[in-house]
Amino acid sequence: MSLRQLFTVTALAALTLATASVQAQTIPQTNPQNGGRLRALIAQKQAAATEAALPTGVQRIADVPYGQDPAQRMDFYVPTTPSTGTSSVVASTVGAPVIFMVHGGAWRIGDKAVGRVVTEKVARWVPKGFIFVSINYRMLPDTPVAVQERDVQAALLAAQQRVSGYGGDPSRFIVMGHSAGAHLVALMNARAPQVLREGAWPWLGTVSLDSAVMNVPAVMRAPHAALYDEAFGADPAYWVALSPYHQWTVGAPPMQMVCSTERADQPCVQAESMALHVQSRGSRAEVVPQDLTHGEINAQLGLDSDYTRAVEAFMGSLDPEVARRLR
Repeated sequence: MSLRQLFTVTALAALTLATASVQAQTIPQTNPQNGGRLRALIAQKQAAATEAALPTGVQRIADVPYGQDPAQRMDFYVPTTPSTGTSSVVASTVGAPVIFMVHGGAWRIGDKAVGRVVTEKVARWVPKGFIFVSINYRMLPDTPVAVQERDVQAALLAAQQRVSGYGGDPSRFIVMGHSAGAHLVALMNARAPQVLREGAWPWLGTVSLDSAVMNVPAVMRAPHAALYDEAFGADPAYWVALSPYHQWTVGAPPMQMVCSTERADQPCVQAESMALHVQSRGSRAEVVPQDLTHGEINAQLGLDSDYTRAVEAFMGSLDPEVARRLR
C-alpha cells in the first residue's frame, strides 16, 4: 500500500471513529448494563427521520422480533394489492423468494430502515413478487463481532420460520449484506453447514456488497484502519474464527462479491483471492468489480443499471422461480 493510500484509509477510519464517538456521547452511560439497549433505542429514533419511503404496492411490517434485545428486530417488505392493501403473494401457489438484507456500519452503527439500505432494492424487487427482509443486530462496543454473526443467524432462522405467513418460501432465501454486513453474511455463508445443523433452511446463495475483510488475518497483519482493531482485536485465533476465507466449508452456497474499484484499500483484491480459494475447493464464487464508491454500491443497487442486472443474473442463476420473477 502506498503512503497516499495509507493516508486515505487512515482518514476514512478517523472519520468513522469520530462519528461513532459523537453518537456515543449522546447516550447516557449511568448504567453500563443498559447501555446497549439505550444505544439501540436512540439509533432507532435517529433512523426514523431517514426511513425509506414505500412505493405503491409495498407494505412494511416493522420491528418483528427475533430476540429479546431492542436491536434484535427486522422489517418485512411484502407486495400488496393496491385496491385492498393485503398481501398479493399469500394466495399464490408458489411462495415468494426472499431477499434477506444485513446493513453495514463498521460493526458499530447503522439501521435496517435507512434509505440507502432499502429504497432502491425494495422498489426494484418487491413489485416483482419478492419479499425483502432488512434486519438490525446488536453492535460494538457492547456486542463483539462473533456474537453479531450469531444475531444474523438467529434473524435468518426467525425470518424463515415467519415468512410463510406473508406468502414467502423459506427455501428460497437469498442472503445479502453491505460493508460490515457483507462480512457477516460471508462468514455465515462460509459456515453454512453448521448453520443448517442448528435449524436453518438451506438458502440459495449470498451477495456480499463491498467487504474488504474476506481474509481477516491478511488485513490485520498489514497496515489497516483502526476500526478493524475494534472489530477483530489482537488475537490471531480470533482473526481466523471471523475470517470467511479460513472458515469456508465445502457445501457452502454460491457467493457473489461486489467490490469497489475506487477504494484505496482494494477490496477487489480480497474478493478475487476469496473467489479463487472457494473455486479451488469445488464451490462457486464470482467477483463483480464496480466503478462506484463504497456507499454507491449499497445505495444504487436496484436502479436500472448494468450493475443491478449483474447481481440479478447471479440471483436468477440460483433458482428457476427467482429467474422467472426477475424477467
